Amino acid sequence: MQNQKHLFDIPEDITYLNIAAQSPSFKAVFEAGLEGLKQKNQPQTIALSDYFEPVTELKKLFAQLVAIDDYNRVVTIPSVSYGIATVAKNIKLKAGDEIVVLHEQFPSNIYAWQKLADKHNAIIKTIKAPDITTNRVKEWNQLILDAINDKTAVVAMGHVHWSNGSLFDLKAIRQKTKIHNALLIVDGSQSIGALPFSVKEIQPDALICAGYKWLFGPYGCGYAYYGPYFDNGTPLEENWSNRLNSNNFTGLTNYESEYKPLANRYSVGESGNFIYVKMQIAALKQINDWTPKKIQDYCRVISAESVKELKSLGCIIENDNYRAHHLFGIKLPEDLEMEHMKSALAEQNIVVSFRGDYIRISCHLFNTEGDFKKLVSCMSTVLKQV
Repeated sequence: MQNQKHLFDIPEDITYLNIAAQSPSFKAVFEAGLEGLKQKNQPQTIALSDYFEPVTELKKLFAQLVAIDDYNRVVTIPSVSYGIATVAKNIKLKAGDEIVVLHEQFPSNIYAWQKLADKHNAIIKTIKAPDITTNRVKEWNQLILDAINDKTAVVAMGHVHWSNGSLFDLKAIRQKTKIHNALLIVDGSQSIGALPFSVKEIQPDALICAGYKWLFGPYGCGYAYYGPYFDNGTPLEENWSNRLNSNNFTGLTNYESEYKPLANRYSVGESGNFIYVKMQIAALKQINDWTPKKIQDYCRVISAESVKELKSLGCIIENDNYRAHHLFGIKLPEDLEMEHMKSALAEQNIVVSFRGDYIRISCHLFNTEGDFKKLVSCMSTVLKQV
């Protein structure tokens, strides 16, 4: 895979290592958005089919990306919180049931579970990473597996940890949840699109992910896969488009009691957004062409030497086998003030995120080894001043 910066419009003086916060648009996505604006500007050009056919194409593209056999198990959503709220609304718990989550999990995948636990007098079981530097994520995975038992009703977690890229063994976790009849709900916001993921292989009960990070969509879009457990559930909202025969505009007041099959019932209102859908289609076409495996391999190659150098400077970065390469955390030596590093990186126009104890680095095909060398040079200067 070759560098793809020519497809983006990132200024030359900016070193952008922050796609985990917000992706830049590549030029095709930008142009697709303009086409959507033109269509909105001339509404007489909007056909009945424009409300449905582009959405179907988009769902097929997402299904292709994550190996889903039936695109009718995919819906577009406005946010991760919307997708998680849909899941939580359709889960029945008993008093004493346990919901397993990870320590410092992203809030959109916590608040709904806290509310559900309070409603049913269930228990949130939070699995914290062990306070060690060797085999930390390996041991964390084992702690997650050990936490799953006959009391477990739900395991809700990411594919990677959003703050530091810790990689979780979802296949083993799925096998354990099946033994104990527990649901596995996966937040793929920081992995889908950049790290290979197969619904067919992992078999989660639901996969929810934001669309504005590694999937290069506009802010305010996302995707959800709902497995058989949710086939007859209740949606968050009652909109016209998720009912049977909704493509027959002249018959919309023949009110329909039945929903469209499978996940279609969970579709957000106005899912046919002409601007967003066009942008999302352009983005997913490109990602499917690149493939997550090639993206992951590229990120591994351009960051490898810099990771070694940062470790030699006393920074803590997880073992390569237990972290992602498109997103990873750098923990500074204990005697270094994070504020000093923030100032130095900002002065050099190196854009990263700071999440808890970590400097979060997130890269893509628009980055180069040179970007990482610049990062190391800046960080090295600060570290050697201590």
